[in-house]
Amino acid sequence: MHRIPDAVGARPESRPALKGTIWTPESLPASRGSASGTSVMRAGRRTVGVLALQGGVREHAELLLGLGASVSYLRTPADLAGPDGLRVDALVLPGGESSTIDRLLRVFGLFEPLRDAVAAGLPTLGTCAGLVLLAKRVLDPAPGQRSLGVLDVDVRRNAFGSQVDSAEVALDTTLGLATVAFIRAPRVERVGAGVEVLARRTCENGEDAVVAVRQGSMTGVSFHPELTGETLFHAALLG
Repeated sequence: MHRIPDAVGARPESRPALKGTIWTPESLPASRGSASGTSVMRAGRRTVGVLALQGGVREHAELLLGLGASVSYLRTPADLAGPDGLRVDALVLPGGESSTIDRLLRVFGLFEPLRDAVAAGLPTLGTCAGLVLLAKRVLDPAPGQRSLGVLDVDVRRNAFGSQVDSAEVALDTTLGLATVAFIRAPRVERVGAGVEVLARRTCENGEDAVVAVRQGSMTGVSFHPELTGETLFHAALLG
Protein backbone atom coordinates (compact mmCIF):
# COMPACT_ATOMS: atom_id res chain seq x y z
CA MET A 1 0.00 0.00 0.00
CA HIS A 2 1.36 3.37 -1.01
CA ARG A 3 0.82 6.30 1.34
CA ILE A 4 -1.35 9.04 -0.13
CA PRO A 5 0.22 12.38 0.79
CA ASP A 6 -1.65 14.96 2.84
CA ALA A 7 -1.45 17.45 -0.02
CA VAL A 8 -0.78 17.20 -3.71
CA GLY A 9 2.47 18.76 -4.84
CA ALA A 10 6.20 18.32 -4.78
CA ARG A 11 7.83 18.97 -1.44
CA PRO A 12 9.80 22.23 -1.54
CA GLU A 13 12.97 20.61 -0.32
CA SER A 14 12.80 17.99 -3.10
CA ARG A 15 12.23 20.32 -6.02
CA PRO A 16 15.14 20.62 -8.44
CA ALA A 17 15.72 23.83 -10.36
CA LEU A 18 12.95 23.90 -12.92
CA LYS A 19 13.68 26.31 -15.74
CA GLY A 20 15.37 24.69 -18.70
CA THR A 21 16.06 21.47 -16.77
CA ILE A 22 16.21 18.23 -18.74
CA TRP A 23 16.56 15.02 -16.77
CA THR A 24 17.56 11.70 -18.31
CA PRO A 25 17.17 8.13 -17.02
CA GLU A 26 20.78 8.23 -15.83
CA SER A 27 19.72 10.93 -13.34
CA LEU A 28 17.82 8.35 -11.29
CA PRO A 29 19.39 6.07 -8.69
CA ALA A 30 19.60 2.48 -9.86
CA SER A 31 16.89 1.41 -7.41
CA ARG A 32 14.23 3.56 -9.08
CA GLY A 33 12.44 2.87 -12.31
CA SER A 34 9.42 1.28 -13.86
CA ALA A 35 7.18 -0.62 -11.49
CA SER A 36 7.29 -3.53 -13.94
CA GLY A 37 11.06 -3.38 -14.36
CA THR A 38 10.78 -2.84 -18.12
CA SER A 39 11.37 0.16 -20.34
CA VAL A 40 9.12 1.27 -23.19
CA MET A 41 12.02 3.18 -24.77
CA ARG A 42 13.79 0.46 -26.72
CA ALA A 43 15.26 2.61 -29.47
CA GLY A 44 16.09 6.26 -29.08
CA ARG A 45 14.72 8.46 -26.32
CA ARG A 46 11.67 10.70 -26.25
CA THR A 47 11.54 13.91 -24.26
CA VAL A 48 8.39 14.47 -22.23
CA GLY A 49 7.56 17.96 -21.05
CA VAL A 50 6.07 18.09 -17.56
CA LEU A 51 4.26 21.32 -16.77
CA ALA A 52 6.08 22.60 -13.69
CA LEU A 53 4.14 25.60 -12.44
CA GLN A 54 2.39 23.93 -9.50
CA GLY A 55 1.41 20.46 -8.32
CA GLY A 56 2.93 16.98 -8.31
CA VAL A 57 5.76 17.51 -10.79
CA ARG A 58 8.56 15.35 -9.38
CA GLU A 59 6.46 12.20 -9.11
CA HIS A 60 5.63 12.30 -12.82
CA ALA A 61 9.25 12.99 -13.72
CA GLU A 62 10.53 10.01 -11.74
CA LEU A 63 7.95 7.69 -13.29
CA LEU A 64 8.83 8.82 -16.81
CA LEU A 65 12.56 8.53 -16.17
CA GLY A 66 12.01 4.99 -14.94
CA LEU A 67 10.33 4.22 -18.27
CA GLY A 68 13.39 5.43 -20.19
CA ALA A 69 12.21 8.86 -21.28
CA SER A 70 13.95 12.17 -20.83
CA VAL A 71 12.04 14.83 -18.91
CA SER A 72 11.95 18.56 -19.49
CA TYR A 73 10.26 20.87 -16.98
CA LEU A 74 8.05 23.48 -18.67
CA ARG A 75 7.56 26.94 -17.19
CA THR A 76 7.86 29.31 -20.14
CA PRO A 77 6.96 29.27 -23.85
CA ALA A 78 10.67 28.88 -24.64
CA ASP A 79 10.72 25.61 -22.67
CA LEU A 80 7.92 24.27 -24.87
CA ALA A 81 9.07 25.42 -28.31
CA GLY A 82 11.95 27.14 -30.08
CA PRO A 83 12.69 28.47 -33.56
CA ASP A 84 12.73 24.93 -34.95
CA GLY A 85 9.44 23.86 -33.38
CA LEU A 86 8.44 21.92 -30.28
CA ARG A 87 11.20 20.89 -27.89
CA VAL A 88 9.21 17.98 -26.44
CA ASP A 89 7.66 14.84 -27.93
CA ALA A 90 4.85 14.50 -25.39
CA LEU A 91 3.33 16.41 -22.49
CA VAL A 92 2.14 15.73 -18.94
CA LEU A 93 -0.22 18.11 -17.14
CA PRO A 94 0.05 17.15 -13.45
CA GLY A 95 -2.40 17.32 -10.60
CA GLY A 96 -2.51 20.24 -8.22
CA GLU A 97 -4.98 23.11 -7.97
CA SER A 98 -6.58 23.58 -11.38
CA SER A 99 -7.51 27.24 -10.92
CA THR A 100 -3.99 28.07 -9.72
CA ILE A 101 -2.39 26.25 -12.67
CA ASP A 102 -4.71 28.11 -15.05
CA ARG A 103 -3.75 31.47 -13.54
CA LEU A 104 -0.02 30.68 -13.64
CA LEU A 105 -0.24 29.56 -17.26
CA ARG A 106 -1.48 33.02 -18.15
CA VAL A 107 1.07 34.77 -15.92
CA PHE A 108 3.94 32.87 -17.56
CA GLY A 109 2.53 33.28 -21.08
CA LEU A 110 2.04 29.54 -21.57
CA PHE A 111 -1.73 29.31 -21.92
CA GLU A 112 -2.03 29.89 -25.68
CA PRO A 113 1.18 28.07 -26.72
CA LEU A 114 0.21 25.03 -24.65
CA ARG A 115 -3.37 25.04 -25.96
CA ASP A 116 -2.18 25.29 -29.55
CA ALA A 117 0.38 22.51 -29.16
CA VAL A 118 -2.12 20.09 -27.61
CA ALA A 119 -4.80 20.96 -30.18
CA ALA A 120 -2.28 20.33 -32.97
CA GLY A 121 -1.73 16.76 -31.76
CA LEU A 122 1.05 16.80 -29.14
CA PRO A 123 0.51 13.54 -27.17
CA THR A 124 -0.75 14.67 -23.77
CA LEU A 125 -1.65 13.08 -20.43
CA GLY A 126 -3.59 15.17 -17.94
CA THR A 127 -4.01 13.81 -14.41
CA CYS A 128 -6.58 15.15 -11.92
CA ALA A 129 -6.21 18.95 -12.30
CA GLY A 130 -4.64 18.22 -15.68
CA LEU A 131 -7.93 16.68 -16.79
CA VAL A 132 -9.76 19.81 -15.65
CA LEU A 133 -7.29 21.93 -17.59
CA LEU A 134 -7.86 19.94 -20.80
CA ALA A 135 -11.66 19.91 -20.58
CA LYS A 136 -13.89 21.84 -22.95
CA ARG A 137 -16.06 22.94 -20.03
CA VAL A 138 -15.62 23.11 -16.25
CA LEU A 139 -19.07 22.94 -14.65
CA ASP A 140 -18.04 24.51 -11.33
CA PRO A 141 -15.10 26.82 -12.09
CA ALA A 142 -13.44 29.06 -9.53
CA PRO A 143 -14.00 32.77 -10.24
CA GLY A 144 -12.25 33.63 -13.50
CA GLN A 145 -11.05 30.07 -14.09
CA ARG A 146 -10.49 28.98 -17.68
CA SER A 147 -9.57 25.68 -19.29
CA LEU A 148 -7.69 24.92 -22.49
CA GLY A 149 -10.94 23.63 -24.00
CA VAL A 150 -9.30 20.99 -26.20
CA LEU A 151 -10.82 17.77 -24.81
CA ASP A 152 -14.53 17.37 -25.59
CA VAL A 153 -15.75 16.63 -22.07
CA ASP A 154 -17.45 18.50 -19.25
CA VAL A 155 -15.93 17.99 -15.80
CA ARG A 156 -16.84 18.76 -12.21
CA ARG A 157 -14.05 19.51 -9.74
CA ASN A 158 -13.63 17.75 -6.37
CA ALA A 159 -16.46 15.36 -7.24
CA PHE A 160 -15.25 12.52 -5.02
CA GLY A 161 -15.11 14.46 -1.76
CA SER A 162 -12.52 16.34 0.25
CA GLN A 163 -8.94 15.47 1.20
CA VAL A 164 -10.11 13.09 3.93
CA ASP A 165 -11.98 11.06 1.30
CA SER A 166 -8.75 10.26 -0.57
CA ALA A 167 -8.41 6.61 -1.53
CA GLU A 168 -6.17 4.19 -3.35
CA VAL A 169 -8.27 2.21 -5.83
CA ALA A 170 -7.74 -0.81 -8.07
CA LEU A 171 -9.36 0.33 -11.30
CA ASP A 172 -10.33 -1.79 -14.29
CA THR A 173 -9.45 0.22 -17.40
CA THR A 174 -9.43 -0.56 -21.12
CA LEU A 175 -5.62 -0.42 -20.90
CA GLY A 176 -5.51 -2.97 -18.07
CA LEU A 177 -5.85 -3.11 -14.30
CA ALA A 178 -4.41 -0.01 -12.62
CA THR A 179 -3.82 0.95 -8.99
CA VAL A 180 -4.29 4.70 -8.63
CA ALA A 181 -4.96 7.41 -6.05
CA PHE A 182 -8.07 9.59 -5.96
CA ILE A 183 -7.45 12.90 -4.15
CA ARG A 184 -10.14 15.58 -4.40
CA ALA A 185 -10.66 14.15 -7.85
CA PRO A 186 -12.80 15.55 -10.67
CA ARG A 187 -15.25 13.45 -12.64
CA VAL A 188 -16.38 13.58 -16.25
CA GLU A 189 -20.08 14.41 -16.56
CA ARG A 190 -20.37 14.68 -20.34
CA VAL A 191 -18.43 12.81 -23.01
CA GLY A 192 -18.29 14.11 -26.57
CA ALA A 193 -18.98 11.93 -29.59
CA GLY A 194 -15.30 11.49 -30.44
CA VAL A 195 -14.18 10.65 -26.90
CA GLU A 196 -13.38 7.10 -25.74
CA VAL A 197 -14.13 6.16 -22.13
CA LEU A 198 -11.14 4.31 -20.64
CA ALA A 199 -12.39 3.74 -17.09
CA ARG A 200 -15.32 4.19 -14.73
CA ARG A 201 -15.46 4.13 -10.95
CA THR A 202 -18.51 3.01 -9.00
CA CYS A 203 -19.56 5.67 -6.50
CA GLU A 204 -21.10 5.07 -3.07
CA ASN A 205 -24.58 5.64 -4.52
CA GLY A 206 -23.97 2.89 -7.08
CA GLU A 207 -23.52 5.26 -10.00
CA ASP A 208 -20.68 4.61 -12.43
CA ALA A 209 -18.65 7.79 -12.88
CA VAL A 210 -16.38 8.30 -15.90
CA VAL A 211 -12.83 8.83 -14.61
CA ALA A 212 -10.59 8.31 -17.65
CA VAL A 213 -11.04 9.34 -21.28
CA ARG A 214 -9.09 9.58 -24.51
CA GLN A 215 -9.62 11.71 -27.59
CA GLY A 216 -7.04 11.41 -30.32
CA SER A 217 -3.63 12.11 -28.78
CA MET A 218 -5.10 13.41 -25.49
CA THR A 219 -5.75 11.31 -22.39
CA GLY A 220 -7.35 12.74 -19.28
CA VAL A 221 -7.75 10.91 -15.97
CA SER A 222 -9.39 11.94 -12.69
CA PHE A 223 -6.77 10.25 -10.55
CA HIS A 224 -3.04 10.14 -9.76
CA PRO A 225 -1.22 7.12 -11.24
CA GLU A 226 2.14 8.70 -10.42
CA LEU A 227 1.56 8.56 -6.65
CA THR A 228 1.17 4.79 -6.66
CA GLY A 229 3.92 4.11 -9.19
CA GLU A 230 1.37 2.97 -11.77
CA THR A 231 3.07 3.11 -15.19
CA LEU A 232 0.15 2.10 -17.43
CA PHE A 233 -0.88 5.58 -18.59
CA HIS A 234 2.62 7.02 -18.87
CA ALA A 235 3.72 4.01 -20.92
CA ALA A 236 0.76 4.55 -23.24
CA LEU A 237 1.78 8.21 -23.59
CA LEU A 238 5.25 7.15 -24.74
CA GLY A 239 3.70 4.81 -27.32
